[in-house]
Amino acid sequence: MEPLHMTEFGSDRYLEKINQQAQANANSAPPPPVAGLPQSKFILPIRGSGLSTTDEPAPRSQDQKRSEKKHFGFLRHKLHQRHALVVNPVKPDPTPATSKQRQVPNFLAFLIPFDQLFASLPNELQIEIIASLPLSDILNLRGASRSLHALVSLNEAPITRYHLDHHVPAYAKRLYPPPPGVPLNFHYLCGIWHRLHVAAKLSYLICEWVSKELFFRNTEEKRREFAPQRERMRRRLIPRLFTLFHFFETYRRLHLQYLIEHDGHGLRNTPHTLNPIEAQIMSMYDDRTLLLVHETFPLVISSFCRRLRPPTYVGLVERSLRGYLREKPPDEVHVAILCLGGLRQVERIWEIKGYNARRAAVDNWYASLTQDTTEQETKKRRGVLGGLKRKKSSLVLGKNSSCSGISTGASDSAPGSRRSSNGKAPESLVYCTSLAAGMPMPPLSPDEARLLLPDLPNLQDIWAKTAEALILERRIVERPSDIRRNAQIFTELIREDACDDEDEWLYGNAASDSVRPNLDAIEEDPLE
Repeated sequence: MEPLHMTEFGSDRYLEKINQQAQANANSAPPPPVAGLPQSKFILPIRGSGLSTTDEPAPRSQDQKRSEKKHFGFLRHKLHQRHALVVNPVKPDPTPATSKQRQVPNFLAFLIPFDQLFASLPNELQIEIIASLPLSDILNLRGASRSLHALVSLNEAPITRYHLDHHVPAYAKRLYPPPPGVPLNFHYLCGIWHRLHVAAKLSYLICEWVSKELFFRNTEEKRREFAPQRERMRRRLIPRLFTLFHFFETYRRLHLQYLIEHDGHGLRNTPHTLNPIEAQIMSMYDDRTLLLVHETFPLVISSFCRRLRPPTYVGLVERSLRGYLREKPPDEVHVAILCLGGLRQVERIWEIKGYNARRAAVDNWYASLTQDTTEQETKKRRGVLGGLKRKKSSLVLGKNSSCSGISTGASDSAPGSRRSSNGKAPESLVYCTSLAAGMPMPPLSPDEARLLLPDLPNLQDIWAKTAEALILERRIVERPSDIRRNAQIFTELIREDACDDEDEWLYGNAASDSVRPNLDAIEEDPLE
């Protein structure tokens, strides 16, 4: 028979040689032992016993028989004790263990609960186990007990560093690098994940709209056939929408700072060729990111504006029958949603079912920015008697809450429920976490909104003019016609080639799965 190394590994000939070799070994094996003969010379290690060199055992005296009977009785007693330990394991004694007490056998270690095993580990190993969990589980783990809350809160830096190295994509760390001179914490990590999830959810919604409205994939069969292209489009849109989140977030902050520094004289009263705030933000982006986002920006704006229009333009009669009586909002409303609310507000409005409900939400949100605080105070007034009643109820609630905590539903053992003599809540680790700083791009105050609204740019001027001028200035493309538009950008989004290079540039050397949105995303209105 040929040796095994002469044949290809895993082939049929290779397996046939293995079977032949196994059969040859079985034929050359010694015959099975005959019943009735001693099979092995191994005996239990009993004191006073040994093997005889002769085949027949030597005659034993009465003393030897009595001694062997005594030894066999001792062995039977030991085996009975071991069997009793397996069936009914001994419970640990709360008293301190001594050298004379019986130790728990090693084969019973698996009976110890997991929480006790985890608590017995060193803190370093506990943190390594906790850091490998999803971020939502880590945050929920802080509510299990005070000890776990302290363990997680005091080790925010190593947990955050682990997630940055293994889960956060490279493009997110390029736009939001760790703050220098400040230890890593959950607020920085959760801020990145908040922006990623907003970009992922909005990418999913845009892809659904594009598949239905532009590619006419309306039936289930067509949607199933178009699923690979839709997934590639969604994956490529996430980094670009994440960059737009960074753009609008930074634009609002820098624009407000510009107005404060110039005593309210904004960009509308300052002559400029390029928007200086937009140029400052776009200088943070590399050439490839700037070009890709510039090509995708018209798709994002057009899809959002189309979402705020009536579903049909057949005629006024059909719109009145369906109940679509409101017109699309003006351009300044679109600009306010983008520049003041950001992509998070765009996603919230997009998810609302029904055109009328969506338009009502837009009007209510914009009215909350333009409404004066004096008007809000006048609407709250209910008369002198109503004001007195409200003051009395709040006063009674304050007295009850300062007493024992039973009336407010809080116990004295709850963290932060005890109050000091001056009436302030004492310092507590539960409330002194980094997440108390708030979410990214929080809602503006009424004063800040009234300061920014008159100085917002036109809808056609956002991003487009400044980005195209910088692209030509950097010589990313030779002429404006080289920038892909309309059908070319859709072809680029659904193409199948060059995915490896793109993943390495976006996600780093180890390309992880893209952030997936919630699968329970709100579907389109059936009438639409």
